[in-house]
Amino acid sequence: MNLIQKGHGHTHRGIIGIESAIVLIAFVIVAAALAFVVLNMGFSTTQKAKTAIIAAMEEAGSSLEVSGKITGAANVPANELNSTNIPLKIVSGGATSNLNGNFTTIKLITDVAEYDNIYRKGPLFHGIFVNASQAWDRAVLKNWITIEEHPYSGPGVNQNTETPKSTIAIIYWTVNLNNNTILDIGEHVVLSVAYSAKDRPGSLAHVSWELSTPKGAPMTVDRTIADITTQIVDLG
Repeated sequence: MNLIQKGHGHTHRGIIGIESAIVLIAFVIVAAALAFVVLNMGFSTTQKAKTAIIAAMEEAGSSLEVSGKITGAANVPANELNSTNIPLKIVSGGATSNLNGNFTTIKLITDVAEYDNIYRKGPLFHGIFVNASQAWDRAVLKNWITIEEHPYSGPGVNQNTETPKSTIAIIYWTVNLNNNTILDIGEHVVLSVAYSAKDRPGSLAHVSWELSTPKGAPMTVDRTIADITTQIVDLG
């Protein structure tokens, strides 16, 4: 009979297996932590890229658009426009726009004149106005302009050849939801420009209006004046 001495023939396989499992678990934990860091950085970078793209798109396009017919009040015998009115609104999906005179400028370029900013004060935001004449009346009452600068202050549009003394622009509301200087989606305004005697565009003249707001690219509107045969001219 062979006797097996006590203490001989023992194996350490179980201990080695536990150590290997511990090392494997440690590697998995480290790998998971590194993967989380990488994914988190990726998500953060993606979010920053998305924000940058959205901001770039907002800056590349204007937040304003023409919302209807542009019209002009004409002096038919002189074959020239006394004033023009451009209806505006926020583009679909666009950002709101602050029309305060501290943040917004209106540039005018014609065949005979160029002005970097003809905007007077800011928008007439107290209520809404049914026409440009009513809005200019309110501008006089608020002391934004003098009565001599009122484009409709003469005995009639056709006879008004002396006012205003300088080319100026105001913005008034036709749809106003919250009575402040911010143009929101759903609101409508009109950019009204009154021309001095020396700046009034005539038939076949080219006129460009550029409205720059705090957000987005400037909105530019160009028109060539057609033959003036009526007091109210449709500029398209």
